[in-house]
Amino acid sequence: MAKTTSQTLISTSRNLHLGDCSFTSAQLAPECPTPWAVRMQRLHGGRQEGVDLITIDNDLIQIRVCPTRGMGIIDATMGGLRLGWDSPVKEIVHPAYINLESRGRTAWLEGFSEFLVRCGLEFLGPPCADNHHLAAGEPPAGNITLHGKIANIPASEVEIEVQTTAPYAITLRGVVHERQMYGPKYELTAELTLVPGKPSFNLTDTIRNAGGQPQELCLLYHINQGAPILEPGSRLVASVSEHAPRDDGYPERDIAQYDRYAKPTPGSTEQVYFLELEPDRHGSVTTLLHNKNRDMALALSWPKKQLPNFALWKAQHDQRDGYVTGLEPCTCYPLPRPIERGDGRVIELKPGASYKTQIEFELFNDKQAIAKAAARI
Repeated sequence: MAKTTSQTLISTSRNLHLGDCSFTSAQLAPECPTPWAVRMQRLHGGRQEGVDLITIDNDLIQIRVCPTRGMGIIDATMGGLRLGWDSPVKEIVHPAYINLESRGRTAWLEGFSEFLVRCGLEFLGPPCADNHHLAAGEPPAGNITLHGKIANIPASEVEIEVQTTAPYAITLRGVVHERQMYGPKYELTAELTLVPGKPSFNLTDTIRNAGGQPQELCLLYHINQGAPILEPGSRLVASVSEHAPRDDGYPERDIAQYDRYAKPTPGSTEQVYFLELEPDRHGSVTTLLHNKNRDMALALSWPKKQLPNFALWKAQHDQRDGYVTGLEPCTCYPLPRPIERGDGRVIELKPGASYKTQIEFELFNDKQAIAKAAARI
């Protein structure tokens, strides 16, 4: 087993914040043959005032993570390949400036700019009324806001853990609490792991019900991609046995070509499709999004048992309004929670129990490698 060392960056229990700081392989893993670095900085100005941003550079990929926004991943780059999108929201918005109840309970969108943002944990999907309550003596959630709260809760504990022997993996770990009296008591432990010099990274989340009563759990990973991978002629590759539009009224041609992308169209409306993905012999599913020339791609893989459902969001708007697609592994679909509960897709997590998810991200900038990956799918 590889030996490790760790460094705390933020801790509410210790009243600690290191401020602007950086750590390198020379400091923490001097025997690592591949140089890497981790940097934390505090942003200033506008609605990003007070936001913490952590950049991990494994000498091939640079990933930016925001502990202030629920450990969401802002973007990642590998040379000219970028994971992320050009959101109309141009700052990394501090949750203090967002009132989730405003604008018809859709103000979650005021901070929506990440490559990866978690939706949940108590609920997700569109705003709706929901008078159901599971725990004895606790009031119902009432009016649900868009996509839940976890993305707008700052992490309470953040640390980096580094292997000082091969394979010298770097793990950024954050703990985020979604808790209230007479409500959920969830503890999310998010771990992002990279190996120096490798064109991939892994995300492992563990969600624990720290309360004394059962609690409903909903989780969706809103993984958002724009240019350069997304462009007219891009395509999603997946082993799909069935697909269906979320809404009535989509043109038949669009439904038939749900996996292909058109040019940005001013005034166009979003489309969402629900996909049934077939697992491989190991129980995992993989999706791959590639550009028109098939020389840039992103692949996602995860155990289907953990995230059994998948939604595809297509927002082929004018670039200024956000030309983006969302690849969305989820425990339940982004529909009103009463519908998802009625169809048996809302998880009930017992007191002290945990729910774990794992997603692997792989970046490609080689035609031959992309063709092989697509063929495997």
